Amino acid sequence: MGKTDFQLKVARKAHILDFDCEARPLSWINADYVSKELTAVAWKFIGSRDSVECYLLGLHEPTEMIEAFRDAYNTADIVTGHYIRGFDLPLLNGSLIDLQLPILDPKLVQDTKDDLVKFAGISKSQENLAAGFDLHRRKAHLHQAAWRDANRLTQTGLDETRRRVVSDVKQHIELRAKLLRLGYLGPPRLWTPDRGRMAAYVP
Repeated sequence: MGKTDFQLKVARKAHILDFDCEARPLSWINADYVSKELTAVAWKFIGSRDSVECYLLGLHEPTEMIEAFRDAYNTADIVTGHYIRGFDLPLLNGSLIDLQLPILDPKLVQDTKDDLVKFAGISKSQENLAAGFDLHRRKAHLHQAAWRDANRLTQTGLDETRRRVVSDVKQHIELRAKLLRLGYLGPPRLWTPDRGRMAAYVP
């Protein structure tokens, strides 16, 4: 029996992209529900000695931001992050649609919220999981005034957004490694924006 594509990727050390996004409210939709606009995206290939890449609205044009991320996304075997199936990947596709660009291709995804073993009584937020495991990396906090600056794209706000999104990626890399060592994280699953082809990836 031949090896699956995923087994072959693991055998040659899969190219895994860790990423995170930030967004700001853009327009009212209904009651207190608002649409979102991508304000930052940061990423790093796990195991790489390169620094975290970071693109910010206010310093970069939206198309420049999304295309730079797509280039990295397309070269990855697997992408990983915290609740990226529920927030980051749909947000990125929304940005692409807004810009009338092709959406993201299907990709193997390992989500440190959605792919956790089942449990109750403990928060599944990245920050709380990291604190519970006493990880070295800390998530950058932004109070309300800092978020207002960030969403207004002031220089101070841009600095805070960069600090936040880069710290998320650095902390997540450490968190994912810890979850894998403890056996708390399931394998990657295929993510696709095509509802008709949504399926679990079975290695």
